[in-house]
Amino acid sequence: MSPIFVCLTSTGVTLARQLAKHFPGAVVHGLQGRTSNSDVSFAKTLPHLQELFRTDQPIIGVCAAGILIRAVAPLVQTKKIDPPVLALADDGSCVVPLLGGHRGGNTLAQQIAKILEIGASVTTAGDRRFGFALDDPPAGWRVNDAASVKRVTAALLAGETVGLTDETPAGISLDWLKNNGVTFATTPQELNIRLTANTVQADENSVILHPATLSLGVGCERGVDPDELLSLVEEVLQAQGLSKHAIACVTTIDLKGDEVAVISLANSLSVPLRLFSADILEQETPRLANPSDYVFETVGCHGVSEAAALAGGGAKAKLVAAKTKGARATCAIAQAPELIDANSVGRSPGRLTVIGIGPGTADWRAPEATNAVARASDLVGYGLYLDLLGDLTAGKIRHDYPLGKESERVAAALDLAAEGREVALISSGDAGIYAMASLVFELVDKENRDDWKRLDVQVVPGISALQAAAARTGAPLGHDFCTVSLSDLLTPWSVIESRIEAAAQGDFVMALYNPVSRKRRDHLATAREILLKHRPAGTPVIIARNLGRAEEKVDVLPLKDLKVDMVDMLSLVMIGSSETRTVSIAGETRVYTPRGYGDKK
Repeated sequence: MSPIFVCLTSTGVTLARQLAKHFPGAVVHGLQGRTSNSDVSFAKTLPHLQELFRTDQPIIGVCAAGILIRAVAPLVQTKKIDPPVLALADDGSCVVPLLGGHRGGNTLAQQIAKILEIGASVTTAGDRRFGFALDDPPAGWRVNDAASVKRVTAALLAGETVGLTDETPAGISLDWLKNNGVTFATTPQELNIRLTANTVQADENSVILHPATLSLGVGCERGVDPDELLSLVEEVLQAQGLSKHAIACVTTIDLKGDEVAVISLANSLSVPLRLFSADILEQETPRLANPSDYVFETVGCHGVSEAAALAGGGAKAKLVAAKTKGARATCAIAQAPELIDANSVGRSPGRLTVIGIGPGTADWRAPEATNAVARASDLVGYGLYLDLLGDLTAGKIRHDYPLGKESERVAAALDLAAEGREVALISSGDAGIYAMASLVFELVDKENRDDWKRLDVQVVPGISALQAAAARTGAPLGHDFCTVSLSDLLTPWSVIESRIEAAAQGDFVMALYNPVSRKRRDHLATAREILLKHRPAGTPVIIARNLGRAEEKVDVLPLKDLKVDMVDMLSLVMIGSSETRTVSIAGETRVYTPRGYGDKK
């Protein structure tokens, strides 16, 4: 999980920005009133830190260690659960992992120290003495059961003899373990470390470390029960005496990228799901133990589970478990002679997240939206909207589009996601209100492309212009309201006009989106005349322009004074109901609509 920099000063934000570029997906949070240019702002430090800690977020506090300690102390549980918490001086002079050292905290501190050319104040005895922690091994290794780690580590620190049993292929480097001033016995001792891909019963005297050398290939019928696939895999692992902790990735044909059972299997094993095209899998045919003409006729390759396992393991991998058939699924396992880097195997399933970033200011952007942008590899959107993200776009591949070109924009985002990328499609306001989310689903439905229909598509809400305008002026949405777009590019004007008439008769507070354009100047005037037939001439009207941006301007005026020339393409117009009122507070005109209506007030 990407770290979150929590900053209390502008100096801290500057330092965090410098470091965040080195950590994909990192997000900078800043204290309101004392910082600027952060991705997310917060009002109170301790509650904010506690919320991040509760949600298992790695925290880098660019502040005094005492602040972090006071915030998370009531929430601390065990080192197996607590997320990394680091204290970083805002002048970059020192970094201290306070918690979660063996959940990535020590590694994170060492990475920061290397960037800043300082020493990491790591206090964990094993890391300080040997440069490694048995319960937090390097990438490509997993510990079976951490119960014995404390005893074995203590023995190493005391200079006692510990046995090392190495059952890994010769191509796997053990420099991280052996070249750190530790001498191991080559025969079993009272306390031992065992390196193996096999299933071994853990005990209090042995640390079992499993190398990620297994590629698990699966195939299945559409809609297979996830429990059936998981049970089949467990049976095959047990039959071969292999540990699930040695599995580097779950692999399959790209046609199964959206299969719930396959996704569930990868999640249950805590490994990535990697996909291959039929053409790639067909290249593995000479190495298959059970090639099938039927499978070739069905999906375009002579095997799925075996071919996927071998493709995931690499050119030197060998099948250690040939295809095993279940009722509706198949499973095979290949073993590589070296650690498998799952991220370099095949491609990921790909995901498209449609994100509403709010009206413009980062203060109005939901943390979920910020996190989704930070997670993305590719950003697609109107250039101005991408610019509003500021430094959050650093390290991302930008795909800028001019105003308009919405269909092209969405199609490009879908295509990128279908290539296995993590794509964010950016909208202002809320992505589901007169924005890109609807067009995404419309194109997927209309084009009926299999690769698009297999994608994981998520929508992240944002603050709409409607909400922002209401908040800036008071509470005009205190009773029933509706929105109407005056753009007739995609909707006949006769339909729009009938909706305005119906909403005016229904006495709704009405927000008018797309009120004018360079060529379309008469629709707003028509809407005004319709509304004047149904509500008082003094009904409050709000004209909100460039909300959340430096050029923001919000005016309140009576309906009778509304003129087309007051409005442009960047404006939203909100007309109150017959009950909407204005009140002067601190010399400013505020607008509200009572919750009660008529005689019910």
